Amino acid sequence: MPSSLFIFAEIKPKPEHFKDAQKAIIGILDQTRAESGCRSFKLFEAPDQDTLYLFEEWQDQDALDQHHAQPYTSAVFKAYEGWLAQPPHILPLHGVK
Repeated sequence: MPSSLFIFAEIKPKPEHFKDAQKAIIGILDQTRAESGCRSFKLFEAPDQDTLYLFEEWQDQDALDQHHAQPYTSAVFKAYEGWLAQPPHILPLHGVK
């Protein structure tokens, strides 16, 4: 059985859009967690309040691709085009053992 796909995403919104960016992700948490291939989808923020972190676990790459194709996910990506200070740093990982 293939191991899960884990994603760690570091998201740095512009200061004036931090709350907007945070609310956008919070707004899709329940829908995302209900997707059949989603095993975990959690949002964290850094103590300095300028960075968001997503921890995601997906059944496989196909499940992640299906998530990215959802209209609610696309809407967040579109909004982030103007809200982010820099592109997100995405680190995909596969479990070893």
